[in-house]
Amino acid sequence: MDVSSAALRVLQQVAESGSFTAAASRLGYTQSAISRQAAALERSAGTVLFERRPDGVRLTAAGLTLLRHARAILASVEAAERELTDAAEQKESVRLGLFPSAGAVVLPGVLTRLAVIRPHLVVTTREGTTPGLLRALRAGSIDVAVLTSRPPHRPFDGEAPRLRVETIEDTELLVGVPATGAFAGRTEVHVDELVDASWIASTSSDDEPLLGVWPGLPGRPRVVHTTNDWLAKLRLVSEGFGVTTVPDRMRTLLPPGVSLLPVHGAPREVRRIVVARLPGRPTAGITAVVRAIASAV
Repeated sequence: MDVSSAALRVLQQVAESGSFTAAASRLGYTQSAISRQAAALERSAGTVLFERRPDGVRLTAAGLTLLRHARAILASVEAAERELTDAAEQKESVRLGLFPSAGAVVLPGVLTRLAVIRPHLVVTTREGTTPGLLRALRAGSIDVAVLTSRPPHRPFDGEAPRLRVETIEDTELLVGVPATGAFAGRTEVHVDELVDASWIASTSSDDEPLLGVWPGLPGRPRVVHTTNDWLAKLRLVSEGFGVTTVPDRMRTLLPPGVSLLPVHGAPREVRRIVVARLPGRPTAGITAVVRAIASAV
């Protein structure tokens, strides 16, 4: 095979984003240029690497095999670039992905701890949905991912090799309500009382279900405000414009005017915070980041 690092980055980005168009946007290419690179890569490999489907592009079994090697090749190229440009002081880097609310709850404590115990470690972060972060992890675009799962906590994907997953914490899902109004002074709420509530939720997608509405709520929820920003959700609740679900772990970040109530009349909802990475011996930096996450939580 005669392939370039640019072609391998195309393979990596298509695996992560699931489309040629999105990969082109991230790499700064045109969509036609990405398609040409993909076709050239397939010719060089002598096999089909991309499965073109109505809902996007997925890697074939051969594509996943090549991706595994591409991760190692690109990591070596990046390490060489670092050595050539920063020979005087070698710094290890770790790319960390987090689900949205983890940025507010977990990240500051992690970075503060690492600054003390491993000051030369460079940590870069990105936020994303759990499916998006899994694709990035598999593609080699990030090294560690902080994810959430809900019961029965099945494996995140069926790909091989299985990810290394470490449970950090279980946190109960509650409902954030205005401190004044219909739920003022309450210590709990029945699920039936939430059927006609005004909900503040995140944008729903094929990757991620409607977040912010109580799971299994009887009937169709009435969503009055949609935002992916957790702070915006909480501020809207504090001003009396609706209710939203909030993990108990976020209790310390609540703005004034928001109360958290457990929900009765429905199964208890627990969200698990986990750290995931690809299998194999982790670098010292990855080990330090995982330990810092556990300590911060």
